[in-house]
Amino acid sequence: MSVASANTKMRVPAGFRNLLEGLAREVLREQPTNVVAFAAQYFQKLLEQREAGGTDPVAWGAMLED
Repeated sequence: MSVASANTKMRVPAGFRNLLEGLAREVLREQPTNVVAFAAQYFQKLLEQREAGGTDPVAWGAMLED
């Protein structure tokens, strides 16, 4: 069974675009051979920063998008 997508409006979550732009910028800067492993490490670092009381890149990005 298929679902018609013409009536479905998909929205990007707040801050997601900014988060992906940050990842893309770092991938272009570092040129890693394993992009998936690099992305996992990148997001792990962001998570550790957020848990340590630093900035939350998703919340910050959402504020920029508003």
